[in-house]
Amino acid sequence: MFSLDQLRGFVAVAEELHFGRAAERLQMTQPPLSRQIQKLERSVGVRLLDRDNRRVSLTPGGTVFLDEARRLLALADVAPDRARRIQAGSAGTVRIGFTAASTYGTLTRLLNEIGAALPDIDLDLYEMVTGQQVAGLASGELDLGLARPPFDTEQFASRLLHREEMVLAVPVDHWMTMLDRDVVATDLVQEPIIMHSPTKARYFYDLVVRMVPIAHQNVVHTVSQILTMTWLVAGGRGIAFVPESAMGLHVDGVTHLSLRAISDQPAELHLLWGRGTDNPALQSVLDVLK
Repeated sequence: MFSLDQLRGFVAVAEELHFGRAAERLQMTQPPLSRQIQKLERSVGVRLLDRDNRRVSLTPGGTVFLDEARRLLALADVAPDRARRIQAGSAGTVRIGFTAASTYGTLTRLLNEIGAALPDIDLDLYEMVTGQQVAGLASGELDLGLARPPFDTEQFASRLLHREEMVLAVPVDHWMTMLDRDVVATDLVQEPIIMHSPTKARYFYDLVVRMVPIAHQNVVHTVSQILTMTWLVAGGRGIAFVPESAMGLHVDGVTHLSLRAISDQPAELHLLWGRGTDNPALQSVLDVLK
């Protein structure tokens, strides 16, 4: 196995193409530098330099090895500082799970805020429904989630990130757009409903059924993603209950109506992380997001 000193000696000789100048640059004498190069060549198993009394040149193998030697030395130079910054939480990686609906403004704002304060922290993103996020946090595959309640408060810590009203997505030519009053529950009795999945989108499903009675025969589609719902509404397949941030999708053929006369219960989005996490970068991110 070769040493960093041997690599530095080889790089100096390869760049100077002269043992005397390389030794002077390294503030050492020429004989120990020559021995370093010989030991390096034995370790690598390849002759790296051609030398005689008049000149020094790189062999083809030496030319390739020079690039790798420079890369290894660069890594060795930055590794201690990076280790210190990772330990302090100013560098590292935070793996973030997020629901598709959280991308409509909230996720981008959060990423911009973290990026401005902690530019050396890498943010890996994973689109998941809340159940998948909870499993990922529990297994250690994720560090942070943007998820919907409820949570196991003994296993996870959470912080309210965003609260918004639910609105009704309808086709632009729907008769309810002509009402001169707020939508009420009786307006929905005969309407075809594009409903949230009771398994993959349980939070929104529970929110809606607490808001209005949903007749099973009125449910024409059951989906898990807000964007899919919105496109189905645009295609005239029915109406859907979506968070207010979905209005930012600006899907042609869809408009949104207030549901304030039916319910004042907002949709919530929380930051979620495992208690006792040992990732210093996560704590730095949480401090920024306070």
